Amino acid sequence: MKVVIKNVTKTYGSNTAVKDFSADLTDGHLICLLGPSGCGKSTLLNMLSGIVDVTSGQIFFDGKDVTKMPPDKRNIGMVFQNYALYPHLTVLENIAFPLEVLRVPKKERLEKAEKIASLVHVENLLKRFPGQLSGGQQQRVAIARALIKNPSLLLMDEPLSNLDARLRLEMRDEIRRIQQETGVTTIFVTHDQEEAMSISDSILLMKDGELVQSSTCQELYENPNCRFTADFIGNPPTNNLENGELILKDGLPHFITKSGLDFSLPQKFSDPGLSEKCAGKNLTLSIRPESFMLTEKDNAAFEAKVKRSSLLGKEQIVYLDFGGSDGKSVRVILDNEKIFSPGDTVCLRLKTKGVFIFDSESGERLY
Repeated sequence: MKVVIKNVTKTYGSNTAVKDFSADLTDGHLICLLGPSGCGKSTLLNMLSGIVDVTSGQIFFDGKDVTKMPPDKRNIGMVFQNYALYPHLTVLENIAFPLEVLRVPKKERLEKAEKIASLVHVENLLKRFPGQLSGGQQQRVAIARALIKNPSLLLMDEPLSNLDARLRLEMRDEIRRIQQETGVTTIFVTHDQEEAMSISDSILLMKDGELVQSSTCQELYENPNCRFTADFIGNPPTNNLENGELILKDGLPHFITKSGLDFSLPQKFSDPGLSEKCAGKNLTLSIRPESFMLTEKDNAAFEAKVKRSSLLGKEQIVYLDFGGSDGKSVRVILDNEKIFSPGDTVCLRLKTKGVFIFDSESGERLY
């Protein structure tokens, strides 16, 4: 089902939870609503479900205006952070319960429940009660219960937050598998950018009730439209060098900060149009940790001292001191061919990808 959200706003007295939100959600995709806590993700999800009224704006399901339609008429399935399973019912009875409410004959609803249980891999748990299940098993049962009505839209509100780290990874894959096998349009709320990037077809990134950027996971990572997106998407986070200006030295672009840092930039930053756009502005240079590369001293754009390093399997995170007066470390991801120790000197250049310039005041991306 295609979902269209048109200028939707939700206010509670003088507080605005969601502000003038518009988006088109593709049929059959898994879309993540991503953003920090309190940004309006769950409020928007609850407006889509009909649980929360819309203050202004419209919501369309396959072209039909459902803005004022009650939840039971929208053909949706919902999975919450707390699984809300009935403790006195078996797994089979919990899964079948929505069909019991719809007065589907017992034999038919139990047959369908067994089929859905197989889809989510709990077919061997049907006689157990929720108290006898692990968190991951309870989550699978909750998903099965949401799917048994064959919903046109599946809404999931922070469904993995109660699970431990290893089980979250497992359930990410399972949710993605189930969504692809059923083909149901799914909207998944999370504050975890790694979670969002690992399972979604596209992401709607929110801040303070507003849509900041909507695109594929890779596009948000490679082409953030503002500093908030660059900061929020990516782990380890991007390095931000503040209070700088863009200048040309002998035709070569340099980013100079008030604290004394001098970064030689890739040639693409020598564009005269960029210099005009940046003139007179306080700038922030953002560099992804993986956008540094080791080089020989003769070809180095800059040198730095190693403060410390952390090994991460085939890679290492190296924390560098470039000698600026602010004393800020810069994180760099390098391979493990050579392990660096505190005090080592490294010679580096910047790659062309993963390097951005933002207006420090507005957060707008200038390049």
